[in-house]
Amino acid sequence: MDRLTSLTVFGCVVESGGFSAAARRLNMSVTMVSSHVQALEERLGVRLLNRTTRKVSLTDIGRAYYERSSRILADLDEADRIAGALHATPRGTLKIDAGTHIVRFLSPVMAEFLDLYPAVSLELTMGEKMVDLIEDGYDLAIRATPPPNSTLVVRRLTPWRHILCCAPAYRDSHPAPASLSDLAHHNCLRYAFYPYGDEWRFENAEGQQVSVRVSGNVVANSADVLRAMALAGKGIFLAPSFMVAEDVAAGTLVRLLPGHRPVEFAINAIYPHKHNLSTKVRSFIDLVAERFADHRRWMVDQGAVD
Repeated sequence: MDRLTSLTVFGCVVESGGFSAAARRLNMSVTMVSSHVQALEERLGVRLLNRTTRKVSLTDIGRAYYERSSRILADLDEADRIAGALHATPRGTLKIDAGTHIVRFLSPVMAEFLDLYPAVSLELTMGEKMVDLIEDGYDLAIRATPPPNSTLVVRRLTPWRHILCCAPAYRDSHPAPASLSDLAHHNCLRYAFYPYGDEWRFENAEGQQVSVRVSGNVVANSADVLRAMALAGKGIFLAPSFMVAEDVAAGTLVRLLPGHRPVEFAINAIYPHKHNLSTKVRSFIDLVAERFADHRRWMVDQGAVD
């Protein structure tokens, strides 16, 4: 039998004054209560209780054993209480990996999270290529494309699409593309980690997926670099909507081929374990999801996404 359960039953028998009363308190049969006490006595090789037809009483050894075991059970209850409190309140270090171009939107969420949960410390690394969450000990990653490792848990935070755009200076000095196939004749600024390589994918007015193979004189693993190049009029940029929404609203970048929508992606929270997710991780993901939804509504208002 489970030793901890037997200790609990033994203590209840002592405090209730008998097997029947303990059985009622524990919602257990009298036979089971007796079996737990007997299992303890057999394990210890001593008698803990004197039994009569009317009542039970502690032996000298039983009294010493009860006093010590009751303290142990009280300590376990306190440990459970503390563990529950620690789990209920986010605390400790939260280690996050994020895509470089997401950090500008993640930073205010991090600041708000620290205000809400001052017992948490944040450790952030950023880069274009995702780290090994398990090997490197990260709690989660926030990424704009799905992870290659299918064993990781992915929670979708918000959908997003690219915006096909360029600076007015580029548009004024080059023939405007009238169809997707025209992009093959333009200088296209390409992101090294775009999931489909140099094949840019779109949906036409009928919702069918179409694509065009592009080329250009700039390939970079930094979307920020490509944005700067686009603003300087150096080419056409298939830009993350959340990165250039303000540029489009201000007119420093203009949308091209509005009849074709780039395929949909999602910003995801990615983490290694699905069960027993710590409160600090769950609370951070929930806050990020809420704030990213606010930002998406803003982008819709700006006309940057549908």
